[in-house]
Formats: sequence, structure tokens, C-alpha cells
Amino acid sequence: MIPYGRQDLTEDDIAAVVDVLRSDFLTQGPAVPSFERAVANYVSGKHAIAVNSATAALHIACLALELGPGDELWTSPITFVASANCARYCGAKVDFVDIDPKTYNLDVTALRAKLIAARIQGRLPKIVVAVHLCGQSCDMESILALSQEFSFRVIEDASHAIGGRYLGNQVGGCQFSDVTVFSFHPVKIITTGEGGIAVTNSADLANRMRLLRSHGITRDPSETTHIPDGAWYYQQLILGFNYRLTDIQAALGSSQLLRIDSYIKARRRLAARYDSLLAELPIGLPWQLPETESSFHLYIVRIGQLAGTTRDVVFDSMRKMGIGVNVHYIPLHLQPYYAALGFKPGDYPIAEKYYEEAISLPLFATLSIEQQDAVVLALQSAIR
Repeated sequence: MIPYGRQDLTEDDIAAVVDVLRSDFLTQGPAVPSFERAVANYVSGKHAIAVNSATAALHIACLALELGPGDELWTSPITFVASANCARYCGAKVDFVDIDPKTYNLDVTALRAKLIAARIQGRLPKIVVAVHLCGQSCDMESILALSQEFSFRVIEDASHAIGGRYLGNQVGGCQFSDVTVFSFHPVKIITTGEGGIAVTNSADLANRMRLLRSHGITRDPSETTHIPDGAWYYQQLILGFNYRLTDIQAALGSSQLLRIDSYIKARRRLAARYDSLLAELPIGLPWQLPETESSFHLYIVRIGQLAGTTRDVVFDSMRKMGIGVNVHYIPLHLQPYYAALGFKPGDYPIAEKYYEEAISLPLFATLSIEQQDAVVLALQSAIR
């Protein structure tokens, strides 16, 4: 089976982890802040807070932005559940904005229309989570302009997009947002096993997220409310969580980050080759905004009416041929949890149409030409 995605681990990665295992620190030692600095420098952000998952990063970002009961968070219906669940963890409401039919990211025109209607109703969102699906940035310049007009905060869910670029800059520099979140799950661009990170240019947000990831506890005498009793002293200032990343994971992440540019180059080369090999098939291929350079976490094609078959038939056929295709994602508003909150089929028709047709082809940095050819032949056979 050729998987849709997989990690690439080298002897250097293994050596970096072994070095930590032989050191005095396994959890919160020097490897974590070193990894944070490396990520912040790579994306040209000021502060990075490493945590045990991108879900945790989204959660503490929402809390740091003071999302709570009575507030709303809006996001795309085509994303992993964490992009919306982070609001529910805070007791806030969730709503969705339909997707752009070409990029599959949040549709800025639809967002503006929904904001105008919400202002009349007195229910503007406190936060909009802009999801960079597949590794292509949303139109962040337009989203920033809307955030200034309608007074909401912006989180970039860039779980797919480390290494991607927007307007010539690395995704994650937070020029257009309050916080950017990356994922380091094994199928992502680089991995820490499990893990995530929140990047921000705000020292206040960074300090609050650091507290939130570790039980709300500080040992910094300048932050405590009275003179410490001794060197052992700590104070819990807020209600936080155990969302810490370990030195073991951070060491792996730092080693992987050294190869990120080669990974991105390989993914873009493979995506361009897919574009060429699939150009004559009656299917929809990925489309890129001219101001974006995707990191191509995913390569998604559309199996529409012109294909003479259905996505489900193609999916089953390719799986039988040993090709580990996948579907990203089932629209969130159709999930039972969100349906129970009042969402229903027909609410976001472009997202639903996308879901009926979308299929993710295998794409990872070490995918061989022979494997890619096998994927293309299987797709051609499934359509015929």
C-alpha cells in the first residue's frame, strides 16, 4: 500500500533523540526552547510556544484571545474537527463560512457577506480561524482588512502549511493574524511524533499561552504576587493545562526542521509532476492563488461528472490496487456533534459539493517516481 502521507526519519533524527535520552532532561529541558527559537526564526515570527498537538495550540490561542461563553468563532467547514472544537473547549459558539470553489479555503466574499449580516444581528465573531488547506494560504490580506473593519481576531490554522509562502513571506510570520498554529503530526511536512506550535508577534499573547500550556504555573518572581518563599517556589496564576512538548519530541523537530526546505522542494516537484501527468484526465486539479506558494501537504483532485464515475468508486478501486488515497475532509457541519447543534445539509453547498468529489492522492517528500507513476496508472484505470 502506498500511503497518502508518511514521515521521513533519518539517522540524524535518531541521533538527536538519543542525545536527549542520554541527557539530564526528557521533558522540559533546553531542547524545547531551542526548537521554539528555530521555528520562530524560520517563519520570521517573534514568539513560538511548543505544545503537544496543534489542537492544544488552537485551544490556548483561543483562551489567550479571551474567547469564552457568549462569544462566537467562525471557520471553514472543510478542515479537521480541531479547527472548530477549540471554540467549544472555551464554551463559545461555532459557525462556518463556505469555501472558495477554486482554492477550497474560506471564501472571503462569503465571509464579508456573513459579517455584514451578523453586524445587523449583533452577533459578530470574536475570532475567525483561517484554515490553510493543503498548504495554500488563505487570502490573508483581505481577511486582515475585514478583521479591522468588523473587529475580530484572527488565528491562522496553518497545520498543513509550514514552509508555504504568501506574498513572498513564510506562512507563520503573523503579519496578518494574531496567532499562527502549525502541526507536527507524522503525516505533516515535518514531525515531532505528535506536537504543535503557536507563533505570535505579541509578547502578551505569548506569555499567556506559555502559562496556559503548563497548568497556569510560573516560577518567575516578577510574575508572582508576593516574595517567593524559596528556590522551590511557584504559583498558579490561571487555570491551565498540561500541554507541554517534551525535549525528546523537540529534538526530533529541530532535526527535521533542518531539512524542511528540501521537503518542500520535493513536494512541489511531485505536485507539478502530478499536474502534468493528470492534465488530460477529466478531473479537477489543484488551483493556486498567484500570491501563494503551497507547501503541498495534500494533493487533492476532484472526481466530478465529467469523469463518468464517482469519487466513491474511484476511491474503492484505487484502495484495491494498493493506493492509499484518502478524503480531506467530511464537512464539519455534517458531523453528528455539530448537526446536534443545529447545522444541517445544505447550509454550505460549495463545501458539500467539494466533499462529494474530493480525493487526496499520495504525496510525501520521499514518494518515488515509480510510486507516483503507479498512483497515476491506478487513477487512470479507476476512471476508465
